[in-house]
Amino acid sequence: MLKTNKGINSIALEDVPRHISDGEILHSLYSTDINWKHVNAIKTLTDFNDDIISNWLNISVKTFREYKKPQSIFKENVKEQVLLLLSLMKHGEYIFGSMKAFEQWLNQENFYFDKKSPVNFLNTITGIKFIDDRLTAMEYGDNV
Repeated sequence: MLKTNKGINSIALEDVPRHISDGEILHSLYSTDINWKHVNAIKTLTDFNDDIISNWLNISVKTFREYKKPQSIFKENVKEQVLLLLSLMKHGEYIFGSMKAFEQWLNQENFYFDKKSPVNFLNTITGIKFIDDRLTAMEYGDNV
């Protein structure tokens, strides 16, 4: 179960798939209004700050903070990245049993990530999918 002690809006996570699949992500992109509540869910679920999350989304911190305004409309690539990150968070929490344990894993150097921390790969869709693939491998007994 995803942590809720910081007041996370579970509605933002309701339609986000736990496993990343192109079909489910495309469906969510066109059937869900991806907005600040989804970005705020990432902030609430994790201890990552605006600087780090804006880097993942490949936008400036100023633009990131502008997205807080109700009238803000996210670009399609930002919506996709937000959905993928939320899906990854849900999957990671499921595999590790807690968001804290998943964050620790994300921040540790890892052989499968060329001895870099997986968190360094969250700024690309390919990187997010690669991390999700590693989580799925762990789910089936791989020592990642």
